[in-house]
Amino acid sequence: MTDATHTPSDGPMLTADGIPLKKSLQIALRRQKLRALVLIAPLLLFVLISFIAPIADMLFRSVENDIVSQTIPRTVIALEGWDYDEGNAAAPDSDVFAALYVDLSEAEEFKTHTRLGSRLNYETTGMSSLMRKTGRGIRRMDTDIYTKQFGALDPKWAEPAVWTVMMEQPGIADALPETASAWKSWKRIVANKGDVLAEEQPDDFIYTTLYRDLTKQPAAAISAYSGAEASLLKSADSAVDGFETVSLKDQFIKMDKDWASPQIWGTIKAFSSPYTAGYFLASVDLQLTPAGVEEQPENQKVYMLLFGRTMFMSMVIMGSCILLGYPIAYLLSNLPLRTSNLLLILVLLPFWTSLLVRTSAWKVLLQQQGVINDVLVWLGLVSDGDRLVMINNQFGTIVAMTHILLPFMILPLYSVMKTIPQTYVRAAKSLGATDWTAFWRVYFPQSVPGIGAGSILVFILSIGYYITPELVGGTTGTFISNRIAYHISSSLNWGLAAALGTILLAVVLLLYWVYDRIVGIDNVSLG
Repeated sequence: MTDATHTPSDGPMLTADGIPLKKSLQIALRRQKLRALVLIAPLLLFVLISFIAPIADMLFRSVENDIVSQTIPRTVIALEGWDYDEGNAAAPDSDVFAALYVDLSEAEEFKTHTRLGSRLNYETTGMSSLMRKTGRGIRRMDTDIYTKQFGALDPKWAEPAVWTVMMEQPGIADALPETASAWKSWKRIVANKGDVLAEEQPDDFIYTTLYRDLTKQPAAAISAYSGAEASLLKSADSAVDGFETVSLKDQFIKMDKDWASPQIWGTIKAFSSPYTAGYFLASVDLQLTPAGVEEQPENQKVYMLLFGRTMFMSMVIMGSCILLGYPIAYLLSNLPLRTSNLLLILVLLPFWTSLLVRTSAWKVLLQQQGVINDVLVWLGLVSDGDRLVMINNQFGTIVAMTHILLPFMILPLYSVMKTIPQTYVRAAKSLGATDWTAFWRVYFPQSVPGIGAGSILVFILSIGYYITPELVGGTTGTFISNRIAYHISSSLNWGLAAALGTILLAVVLLLYWVYDRIVGIDNVSLG
């Protein structure tokens, strides 16, 4: 007896409740898929948050560079007409300094000029201190001369309400473009302080931009404005030609002579784009300069050396783990189950000990006054004055990391070897093969999947290690991961750290692809 019933031969098959059987099956299949999705949703969400999202953020940070364009947007636009010509370049004209004056007046209020200085200091030394010094001195510039002269011309210019009404009028941006732009910054400053706009007299940079607009804009543009306070604006336009002036360019250079350096302005322009390849160039010992892409100075070329050292030492550690782990796994797989389980506990025992404790133990063992050197001196193999240097170098890193990562090689080898029937080797011997031939021609090829799995585990783990190389590597045994950690925690150059991490990820994926092409990922097995 079934739930489905047959309708006449010309109609669809129906279930007991009258729904077409095909539609009912589709509904049941959809419910099954939704149930499966609900079951795996927590795992998918966990992977997305803890793995995919950090990688995506790292990739974005490696090219993200919007701090310059966001902090000094007017300066970035003004610099588009200025070209850096190494050897012949001169500082930009006064329009660029005027844009910088308004930008830094706002940035100083929000304290973003320090972040800008820190970012540009990665490219040109001294930019951080320059921005901090300029931020402190921006309010002490002699631009209050315009504020006083407009106030003396008409007391209305000192009334906040007059400014508030006039700057909200349609057409004011056409008559006073720089002032209208600076007014937006002033509104953000007042809002940040929590004050009322109509009760706060505008800052000096507003009067400075007003003077610039009245002297630069055609008379027709001022006359075309007919909104509130039009007569006040027109009378000021006719009087500004007699105002006492001050050079913003001279004010900045007086504050710090570095503002006269084309190198400073070239750096700002070179990194004004929201996205940059500068971090990736620095990761391969190149640099983005105002003159273009150049090599880093010889004494600063470190990253390609670290990448090469990381690859080399990871390969050596992987090889040493194979040499030490293979006979151990072979022994475990051929011993009686009771004995192999007991010995397997000894293999897993290091996992129950802190990584820092194991690494510190190697420091005690390998140092010149350590246990190993003391034993060698006692045996007479080395003299007391010629103790071996086995720590704070590549040797110490390889020894300590081989010990730490060895279980990751033994376990996949053991699990694969346990599945290899011993009858194969006995059959080869019965056909006349020697022990050596039986091993290499019969046993070893079947254990290759375990070697592949262990090699991938050890290699990928080793290139990302930074605690052990940091403690026992010294200056010659550290990895690229140590430099990444330094930029994240100390120099706070997250963009460079992200670029280094991205390159390391790309190298791993490339090697994984090469391994798949040569060996075949299908031949990797964990047992």
